[in-house]
Amino acid sequence: MAGKEEVSGSSTEVRSLQETPTWALATVCFFFIAISIFIERLIHLLSTRLKKNGKISLLEAVEKLKSVLVVLGFMSLMLNVIEGEVSKICIPTKYANRMLPCRRSKTLLDDEDDDDKNFLGNCSSKGKTSLISKEGLTQLSFFFFVLACMHILYNLAILILGMAKMRRWKSWEKETQTVEYLAANDPNRFRMTRETTFARRHLSTWTETSIQLWIKCFFRQFFNSVAKVDYLTLRHGFISAHLSSNNSFNFQDYIQRSLHEDFKTVVGISPLMWLTVVIFMLVDVYGWRVYFYMAFVPLIIVLVIGTKLEVIVAKMAITIKEQNSVVRGTPLVEPNDKHFWFSHPRLLLTILHYTLFLNTFEMAFFVWITWKFGINSCYHENRDLIIIRLVIAVTVQFLSSYITLPLYALVTQMGSCYKRSILEDQLANMLKQWHARVKDKRKIDQTPKPKNNGDDNINGDIDPVESPVQPEIVSDFQFPPPVLQEISIQKQTKSDKFDGK
Repeated sequence: MAGKEEVSGSSTEVRSLQETPTWALATVCFFFIAISIFIERLIHLLSTRLKKNGKISLLEAVEKLKSVLVVLGFMSLMLNVIEGEVSKICIPTKYANRMLPCRRSKTLLDDEDDDDKNFLGNCSSKGKTSLISKEGLTQLSFFFFVLACMHILYNLAILILGMAKMRRWKSWEKETQTVEYLAANDPNRFRMTRETTFARRHLSTWTETSIQLWIKCFFRQFFNSVAKVDYLTLRHGFISAHLSSNNSFNFQDYIQRSLHEDFKTVVGISPLMWLTVVIFMLVDVYGWRVYFYMAFVPLIIVLVIGTKLEVIVAKMAITIKEQNSVVRGTPLVEPNDKHFWFSHPRLLLTILHYTLFLNTFEMAFFVWITWKFGINSCYHENRDLIIIRLVIAVTVQFLSSYITLPLYALVTQMGSCYKRSILEDQLANMLKQWHARVKDKRKIDQTPKPKNNGDDNINGDIDPVESPVQPEIVSDFQFPPPVLQEISIQKQTKSDKFDGK
């Protein structure tokens, strides 16, 4: 009888690696190593493909995401390594019973494992208790794992939904190269400002006061946030301000590259965001319902930013009406940083970045609590509040990814400056065309010529002095090429403006 009890008791004991079969240890190691190598190769293939396709901004975003995952992985690893030492730290019992996330339970010690009871016993002998148990540190390491997974999923959703929204703009861009578009926007065509499609969309009795304008723009972001006339008008204003009259410029492709560059910023986690995580964990006290109220913060910020972007476009239409009662061709909007808060367009992206992280943290916290403590834990006492939090989190993710971020990518081009991506692509295309023309003329120049007299070269080399094509080649090797000259003139004009200020 005693032997049976002894056997049954030993079967429930925790075995160390010294008592674990080697085949079991090797199998587990092989499994985790294989998964790690597979994920590493998958990321490598993705980086190689992005580099091959010239998606430099997305490649940098992947590298930044890898650095974030390294930080999260290191934090989780450190928690597992030092959990024994941290759990030995003792604090007075009166402080351990303050600011608890759940209602205090008298059977708390019954749920602790043997190691935790030993540490608690060591601290209780001093009249104190452990700062945090080994089990608590293990659960915290799981939180960082969940946060890393949610960070990846949410960023993929941002990119996919944003690209899906902008796919519709490609047909609008193709339309700008048609004869019908050029005829409809003939510079010699005069129209009353109020009769233009852009003015009719934005000018109404709801734009007479700022309050009415904000109310109108608040609801507009949910229905046709980016209309075709808005895209074409902003495109015309951007090209007129930065590219003279280059109507062949692919504005939709430029916005897409700009979105990729903005995505590189969104995937990062700043020290301020980590500080926010610490603050919310500090104030997660039972009865305060901090996470319920926190769920409304990202929603409010996203709605305010979307409304502000719509207001910028509407104010451009109002400015055109106030300046001219008659317009030639397409209404011309003027890009300027003064349209944005504090004359800083990227401030909106910074706020949106912070908002998206709050939303990711909110969802990661919910998944972690449900996974480790169950749906019936003290965190989920009020099911109605949990459902509201989930609905708000999904709504914020959809609004920010499908509406706000693409709208920002378009409207932010109405700032005074344009991004370096336009300079790189424009230079690359122009230099390729310039180089191709030079190579063609060199081939023509190197074509054997019939001998005209006996004074020609014996070796058959072309005399650069007598070559009829040489002046053309020299002219083609003009440096800087025309696009560089145009860009340098634009830079000189901007520097003159700054000097004048």
